[in-house]
Amino acid sequence: MVNVPKQRKTFCKGRKCKKHTLHKVTQYKKGKDSIYAQGKRRYDRKQQGYGGQTKQVFHKKAKTTKKIVLKMECSVCKYKKQLPIKRCKHFELGGDKKKKGQMIQF
Repeated sequence: MVNVPKQRKTFCKGRKCKKHTLHKVTQYKKGKDSIYAQGKRRYDRKQQGYGGQTKQVFHKKAKTTKKIVLKMECSVCKYKKQLPIKRCKHFELGGDKKKKGQMIQF
């Protein structure tokens, strides 16, 4: 279980800042695929007509997790940067902090 705070003070490479500032942290999400991308156009052209599936469909998935990517935006100059962190099954953004010596409640 990885818990990351919603705000983090880190270095900003923006032209205005060039120093440590407060950044807003969000999780990176993949955007919608473009229907005009060259690979998609080629695939759709090859698929039309008779002949069934023309390209192989991948089945041998080996990984059970994805690498988490944090998207950070500077609160001063709005410069955005991405920071990949390790693989994990459970990711939480801005959850409760763990307290030392506290009992686990169910």
